[in-house]
Amino acid sequence: MENRLRGPLTGAYPKDNAMIYESVCASISRRTLFGGVAGLATAATLPGIAQARTGNIRPLDIMDPRDNLYGFAKMWGTIGEKAVLSGYQGVQYAIVGANRAKPVFGYAGFGNIRNAIEPDGSVRVIGKECGYFTDLATGEILDHWDNPWTGERVEVFNFLNDKFRGTLGLTRKVFKVGDGETVNNDIGKGGAGEPYRLPWQPIGDQYLLGWDYAHEYTNPVTPAGWPKASTGKRVNPSEHFTLFTPRAAIDDRDVVSAPYTGGFMRQAPWWPWMRMGQSGVDGVLMGRMHTYKITGGMDDVPPAVRKRVERDRPDLFEEPVDGPDLGVIGTLEHYAEQVPPETPGYSRKK
Repeated sequence: MENRLRGPLTGAYPKDNAMIYESVCASISRRTLFGGVAGLATAATLPGIAQARTGNIRPLDIMDPRDNLYGFAKMWGTIGEKAVLSGYQGVQYAIVGANRAKPVFGYAGFGNIRNAIEPDGSVRVIGKECGYFTDLATGEILDHWDNPWTGERVEVFNFLNDKFRGTLGLTRKVFKVGDGETVNNDIGKGGAGEPYRLPWQPIGDQYLLGWDYAHEYTNPVTPAGWPKASTGKRVNPSEHFTLFTPRAAIDDRDVVSAPYTGGFMRQAPWWPWMRMGQSGVDGVLMGRMHTYKITGGMDDVPPAVRKRVERDRPDLFEEPVDGPDLGVIGTLEHYAEQVPPETPGYSRKK
């Protein structure tokens, strides 16, 4: 395809070229993808959020790995000096056998991210994130949940991550989660070492961007250590995003943070805190959420999440700090690290 193009792609893009499905690197945690990221600042203080300027305009070259990283970095956070917030909120459904999907709880949180473009065009990602489960009727954070299948009242394990760091390079990366390997936007072709490209689609005044990843790896919440919490030896969560961002903001090289909105879908086995491991109920969770860059200030953080974080973890709203790369750390890994094993004498694997 690159040979047929005979040079960089600018201006109006053929749709078949815009549909190239390539990857994003591993070092970003799933919820930061997943949940998105962006702005403590308001629309008035984020250049390009309220209205893109008309000076330094250059359309995104979707065939150039550096331009792919540039567009992603200013959409998924900011390339400015101060981190910005994004939020996500929605509902998770339980699907058991051939029964209809049943809503079980809400899911909401935010990311707090800034990105730095390095001299070679790679991108340094620095951030914080959180994810909370909420009551469907009240919208308030759940501390305990009454399991309708087991009749047990369980303690809810909310996800808080005060540091995630990584680097997005110029080539496609296959990244490791546990003992598994995952390729973003995997369509069964290509792999590590290919140029970093994302499936940007220019449609009208928007860029559309699809983002999918599907994991499969050994469950860190092992059946031997957590027989009630564990869903089995292997887990296969996947997350799927449809993102929309204004072309005017992405193409304006003076704008450091472009707004976005999108849909976020997640499917996975039961959460370990649901304690479904010995229930005999074979099912999965499917979530549908909104994800969006916060452009109107702190009032646009999901209200229950903002109230809880301000009370318990206000540091999650503070500026993230750079440091060594940390890789992918998700809810299952946090659970296995922080929740004592159910089996007496069980030794966690290091």
